[in-house]
Amino acid sequence: MKMVSFAEFGGPDVLQLIDAEEPHAGPGRIRVAVRAAGVNPVDWRIREGQFQKVRPIELPAGVGQDASGVVDEVGEGVEGVEAGDHVFGRGSSTYGEFAVLSAWSRMPEGLTFEEAAGYPSVVETALRVIREVGVRSGQMLLVSGASGGVGSAVLQIARDRGITVIGTAGAANQDYLRGLGALATTYGEGWVERVRRLGRVDAALDLAGSGVIRELVELTGDPRKVISIADLGAPELGARYSGVTGDVPRALAEAADLISRGKLHIPVEKSYPLAEAAAAHVDSRAGHTRGRRVLVV
Repeated sequence: MKMVSFAEFGGPDVLQLIDAEEPHAGPGRIRVAVRAAGVNPVDWRIREGQFQKVRPIELPAGVGQDASGVVDEVGEGVEGVEAGDHVFGRGSSTYGEFAVLSAWSRMPEGLTFEEAAGYPSVVETALRVIREVGVRSGQMLLVSGASGGVGSAVLQIARDRGITVIGTAGAANQDYLRGLGALATTYGEGWVERVRRLGRVDAALDLAGSGVIRELVELTGDPRKVISIADLGAPELGARYSGVTGDVPRALAEAADLISRGKLHIPVEKSYPLAEAAAAHVDSRAGHTRGRRVLVV
């Protein structure tokens, strides 16, 4: 099969489309013929070697953890799914023609493969950080870097739970945030005062890693009410870094429910063919994304 791999850490140019042996579904796993794979910041962070001290990997390695596709192998002990089912989920080396998934859910009716591939990691992350930061109905949550995939999910999940959200993003994404129910403002000079004018902040999330932890702590008044998914230095300022994956099967089930009820929709900003994985990483790293980027197989 064709898959994207890298044999050394570095920039996007280390990604290669290679011929590889097909993976197979072991116990508790399924294999899918991949139709689309989600592109996440963690993918290029791993490629750059950022996590080698905490989660080392051996090279050469595949890329990707999110996918949608058609089930074509069911491992021992797996029930409730069979060959031919359309699913989306989480696995490993999903930038390829086949991938093994460790967690999955049936695709909600009406969802395309491209759309479905954009949900698994971002919804799991959104549900996790909302839970960890402890924000409740009636409170105000500040989301820094709110227009990307995780931010899009956080805003909609929070709205469904009665939480008011202030979202920061670039000028071009202000209407997008408002369309998701957020109070929107731009980042850049004076952003802290602009946030203060919108309301008292009870908790804050840093989704972009743009060096704002100190300001988020100032706005909440409590470093324990600030969580980052993108700034490894957050704990140095008393905030928390959230990087440990939670209950993925439960998150996928909740995602499917929210999508089916019309409470969650994450647009696909751009799709790329598998051979253009490097370009997808360049664009993802540049930020300013509205929704998701995916690879189409």
